[in-house]
Amino acid sequence: MIWLLVIAVAVIVVVIRRAVGEPLDMRDLWVPPVVLTGIGIWILIRTEGLGPRDRAWLAGGSLLGIALGYLRGRFVAVFERSGRLWQRYEGRTFAAVAASLVVMLAFGAAATRCGMSPSARPVQLAIGLSFLGEAVAVTRRAAAAPALR
Repeated sequence: MIWLLVIAVAVIVVVIRRAVGEPLDMRDLWVPPVVLTGIGIWILIRTEGLGPRDRAWLAGGSLLGIALGYLRGRFVAVFERSGRLWQRYEGRTFAAVAASLVVMLAFGAAATRCGMSPSARPVQLAIGLSFLGEAVAVTRRAAAAPALR
């Protein structure tokens, strides 16, 4: 339970910082999602009794989470300020977040109805994969930014 509280606070801080706008720092962009994904994988490794159905739904949910995170990352503003790249969440970024949440909740409900074990869906993994998808999109946009040329 404490993990969920820590993760919730961290996600809120990241979202607020990005809503205000912040310098684009690759370490800040990549380290948290890699750590969260690692924690989620660690939880799965320690979870006993996961069957083929759980693994199939887990694979589908992981791909969906990465894809939705990538879509959200496409809506993050990447711009130059004072000779440095910045990132900022905009209205369309938050619309993508809301749409992603609806899609993932529907996917989770379908997985549960089809018998997927709740322990096969660690929140840390879901959040980590989503932010990994976003990091890929933002990194690609940053690499193409005129400020780097």
